[in-house]
Formats: sequence, C-alpha cells, structure tokens
Amino acid sequence: MNDTSFDITKESNPVQTVAPTNKEDNEMLRATEKITALYCRLSVEDTKDEKKNGKEDPSNSIQQQQVMLMQYAKANRLPNPTYFIDDGYSGVTYDRPGFQKMLSEIEAGNVGTVITKDLSRLGRNSALTGLYINYTFPQYGVRYIAVNDHFDTIDPNSTDNDIAGIKNWFNEFFAKDTSRKIRAVNKAKGERGERLTTNIPYGYKASPDNQKKWAVDEEAAKIVKRIFTLCMEGKGPSQIAALLEKEKVLNPTAYKQHEGRKTPHQTPENEYRWHESTVAYILEYMEYTGCTVNFKTYTNSIWDKKQRDNPMENRKIFYNTHPAIISLEVFDKVQEIRQQRHRRTATGKSNMFSGLVFCNDCKQKLYYSTTNYFEKRQDFFICSTHRTNKDKCSGHYIRSVVLEQQVWKHIQEVISVVTRYEAYFRSEMEEKLRVQSEETLRIHKKRLAQAEKRIGELDRLFIRTYEDNVSGKIDDERFAMMNKSYTQEQKDLKAEVISLQQVIEEQERQAENLEQFIQRVKRNSELTELTPYALRELVKAVYVEAPDKSSGKRKQKIHISYDLIGFIPVDVLTKAEQA
Repeated sequence: MNDTSFDITKESNPVQTVAPTNKEDNEMLRATEKITALYCRLSVEDTKDEKKNGKEDPSNSIQQQQVMLMQYAKANRLPNPTYFIDDGYSGVTYDRPGFQKMLSEIEAGNVGTVITKDLSRLGRNSALTGLYINYTFPQYGVRYIAVNDHFDTIDPNSTDNDIAGIKNWFNEFFAKDTSRKIRAVNKAKGERGERLTTNIPYGYKASPDNQKKWAVDEEAAKIVKRIFTLCMEGKGPSQIAALLEKEKVLNPTAYKQHEGRKTPHQTPENEYRWHESTVAYILEYMEYTGCTVNFKTYTNSIWDKKQRDNPMENRKIFYNTHPAIISLEVFDKVQEIRQQRHRRTATGKSNMFSGLVFCNDCKQKLYYSTTNYFEKRQDFFICSTHRTNKDKCSGHYIRSVVLEQQVWKHIQEVISVVTRYEAYFRSEMEEKLRVQSEETLRIHKKRLAQAEKRIGELDRLFIRTYEDNVSGKIDDERFAMMNKSYTQEQKDLKAEVISLQQVIEEQERQAENLEQFIQRVKRNSELTELTPYALRELVKAVYVEAPDKSSGKRKQKIHISYDLIGFIPVDVLTKAEQA
C-alpha cells in the first residue's frame, strides 16, 4: 500500500559463500564435497514489529543467526558450512535472492543439509514451506534442520516433527496478522491525509523545521520545471532524457549523492544518464502540484507482493500539503499531451502540430510526413485513414507551413480580441457555452440515467439466472455464456458512467474554464511567433477539411478547437473588431 519513489529500488543483498573455518575443521571439510547451507533471513516487518512491541529479539538479527548456525554445524560436524542470507525479505514469498541461490545449489546436487534458526526463518507460507520440507528437499536428498524448533528430517518419527505443520500454520498466521495490522495502520494514516511514502522525491528536500515536511529544492526544481516545459513543447520522455544527458544534468540518484543525501541506489556508472522511465515518472507525479496522493498502488495479498496501480477513483488526494513546483493547470495539460502520444518519424524530425491535427470527416489523426530530402515547406500532414484505405476517406492533405500560418493567424485574432475587448469576449462566449452546455448536459444526463438503470437491471438478471441455474431451468453452459455476456456489458457500462460523469463535471465548470482560458491568452499576449508551448497551452485540436478545388484554386478550411472552451465562432471575433 505504501508508495515508492521513482529513484529508489530495492537492491538484493549479497549472498555470502563458504563460512570461515579453522584448522580443526579440516577433517570435517574433507568428509564430503557437499555443503551445509546455513540459511539466515530477517524481514523488515520482523524488526519493526519487535521494536513496536518493545521486545526486540537480538537473536533474530542476521549476525546472531550466523553465529548460532555456525556453532551448530561445528558441534554436529556438518561439513562445508556456507551462508545464504536474505536481510530485509519477507517470509511470505520465496522469491528471495539468498533462498533462490541456495535452491539452485540444491537442484545442482551440491547441498547435503539445510539449517535454519527455526521454521519461520525458512518461510511463513505454510503450503510452500511444507512443500519444500516434505518434497523438494527429500527429492534431492537434503536433510533439513530447524534448530530452535527441534525439527530434523533425519528423524521422521520425532514428536517435534509431527507438530511442524501446526507450527508452520502459526507462522503463516503471524505473517497474516502482522500484514493486517500494517494495512490497517496505513489505511487510517492515508485516510486522514498523512503521507504514506517515506521517500522524498527529486525536486524536494526535507524541511529544516520539520523532517516530515517537504521543502522545494530550488536547483532540482528547475530541472523538474524544465522537463514539464519540454513536454509542453511536444517532446517525449526519450527526447527529454537524451537532451538532459547531452547537457550533463545530474540524474536524480547522482544529484542526491552529490548533495550528501541517502539513497539506496548504487552510484550510477554515468551520473548524467537519464532513463526514459524516470522522465515519464516525473511527468506523471502529481505531488509536484503540491498535493499528497495516497493509495496509488495496492497488492492482491501477502503472497502476491506485486504493486498494481490503483484506479484514480480509489486514490485519496489532499491538496496544498506542501509547496507546488508545477501548477495543476500545467500538470493536467501535460497528462492530456501524454495521452496523445504520436509516433516519431523515421528521420527523427518532429513538428509541433504532431498529435493535434485531425481529419474533419473521419476524425482520425493526420500523420506528419517528411523525409531527409524535404525542405521545411515540403513537410505535410495526411489523413491516416486515407493513407491506409483511399476508399474510406478522401485525401485530407495540408502542408505544415500552411497549417502553421492559418493557426497562428487565428490565434493572433483571438489574442487581439481578448486583450482589447475582454468584457465583450467574455459575455459572448459565456452565452455560447451556456447554450452548448445545456444541450450537452441534457444529452449526457439522459444517457447517464439510462446506463445506471441498465446496471441495476443487470444486477437483477445476475441473481435470476443464478437461481434458474441452481433450480435446473438453465444448464451450466448456458449460464456461463449469459454470465459472461452480462459481466462484460456491466463492465462497459460502468466505464461509460465514469466517462459521462467526467464530461458532466467539465460542462458544469464552463465559467471557470472560460476564465482560465482568458488568463492563458493574456500570458501569451506578447507572442511574436507561434511557439510549441503556446500552441499546446491554447489549442486542443485542429480539424482539417478536404480541399475545395471548384473555383480552380485549391482552398482549404481548418477548425480550431481551443482548450477549455472549444470552437470560437467567427462572429465573436468579427463583431468585436466592428464594435
């Protein structure tokens, strides 16, 4: 449930080899070529739970386990004692580097005996622990000893061996109980807004007044802001990473180490090497807007530790919990840009309109086309549908320079009207948006009510078909088919309901959106040319009509959908100039 920082990974602890011996052990070492595996394990949860309860057990430490197992091996003249260590790994899973290394040696026939302090050190999954003790180890002729539990597979008739299964179950119960308590504590903390992650992300540092609070690290924050700016200009994570490396900007791990801050990462070979995934993580990290986001990930159970992304509706967001580096407005725009990922050309060239241009008829994207032999004036955009199937859509083709000229001309008109006739523009657009909003809300609310009603009907149909199946009216095959159909329909409807609710919320914020758009236009009032950043900030999409050649000349119209407010009618601009 805890969230992790993008620049922190869990490193596997080293697995030690043959334990040190003295002269009196030489005879024992010559007895056989097989080793005695001394397996030591300690989980983070074990240490935390003991400290929390004020009863920390020193014998549980890795060092004490090593001493104890070595003494036991020597006292019982067990040959070639070799350590296999997992420090900081849970016993509920066997995907541990030390254990897997030991298992490889067992399967290679190199191990004669395995010794642990007790059964719980081997593991806390009763089913798998039993499988290894009763099947895997005997299969390879391996003797297993749990010292404190007096368990030894060489004596199958021992009373202690008889109750090993019960002890394994109690060990599993302990792990489940500990996990349940940790989850409950984290849930309570997360619900009341306490930050669950202990890792301070790149761009922030611990506040000198309170180590639990984040303060802006100005130097790193400049890089974070630059990464968002580059994305707004149309560059993708791989391009941004390459640019930062070229400019010799320290990556997050190297930067923290240069600042003398602790990080579990090893010192990178190339401290200027930025990974694409790191840049992508920064671009998607909502905490840069000054909020705390809890429950971003979840795990299915204590057995399955894989972190899965939680849907946004299951996350808890608390705003204004620390200073913002990126405005929420810019962050939202970047997420939108990230969803419109466009393919890169084979030449490596890019165009600021890539991902923003659509066919006015089929509504599919127009692909940016260029070659190394093209001059800038020869680059063009073409309908993706037409390019793959000429019968499905006509050739919506437009040269990139023409597109840029038309869009820039229209944006200049909008800037001129907003800056000189702001009150008029606001009143005209408010009326337009109100009319549009009323119609849109009516349609979407009607569809939302229909979808929610159908979801309720499907719930009743589930119950009815189940009862008919139990009573024999519907056979199992028919029931399975109907159940699958109902489940898929309900899943699709629930996704549609979420989408409709988002559209309705957006429509209900039209006045706020209009004001935000006006402020964006004002910020760009001094523009002398169209920049990628300004284009992405103001424009959501450009729709290109098929060319009209009826007059003997090629004429082509475009329609610009502005971010937040949609299309701006021509009369809104022309009437303002005539007023």
